[in-house]
Amino acid sequence: MGTSVRRTPGWAKAVAALVLVLAVLFAGIRLAVLPGIKDLFGTETHDRSGPALLRSIQDMSRYDAASGNFQVVVDLDKDAKFLPDAIRGTRTLYVGAGTVDAYVDLGQVGEKDVTVNGDRTSATIRLPHAALGRPALDPDHSYAVSKQRGLLDRLGDLFSDNPNSEQAVQKVAVRHIGGAARSSGLTARAESNTTAMLQGLLRSLGFKEVHVTYGTRAA
Repeated sequence: MGTSVRRTPGWAKAVAALVLVLAVLFAGIRLAVLPGIKDLFGTETHDRSGPALLRSIQDMSRYDAASGNFQVVVDLDKDAKFLPDAIRGTRTLYVGAGTVDAYVDLGQVGEKDVTVNGDRTSATIRLPHAALGRPALDPDHSYAVSKQRGLLDRLGDLFSDNPNSEQAVQKVAVRHIGGAARSSGLTARAESNTTAMLQGLLRSLGFKEVHVTYGTRAA
């Protein structure tokens, strides 16, 4: 008797081919011949968040005297030591836009920091130096120009809660914006604006001379 060869059923071949195609697609290979594939496997976002709760209220005593707008182009390259970039590695080109405020903390001014003459025509005020607030990234004007990823990184994105996360480049952008603010002369502008504000306010109250200084009070 001859030995019969068992053939694979046609349906099994079709299932195997479908699994192979899906594996290729989810590996990150974009096939231009399949327009609309992202819509087919895409997700919808529904905001089911609860209402925001007020946890605390804090009185503010600082005078925001100046604000700077900054923009930085971040080129962040992350490589693997022993693998080529096509296999493992990312490179992101990101434009970050943000603001930094400069303020004078009026809450630090004590009674000894304010001197008024007898006829209330002259006043001298000593204030702390202006300080910089935290950089605030503007999401409406910050965006990724391009993002290159290795094959393993694209596979990892399939199992990530947020595959499009740009947290790393955003942190770098904030750091650069903060550095630019420190060397921009923004605090000097804030002190000048604060001086002008106080002089205008006190002169409207009848003071003819208003002197404003900055720095630690002498012992």
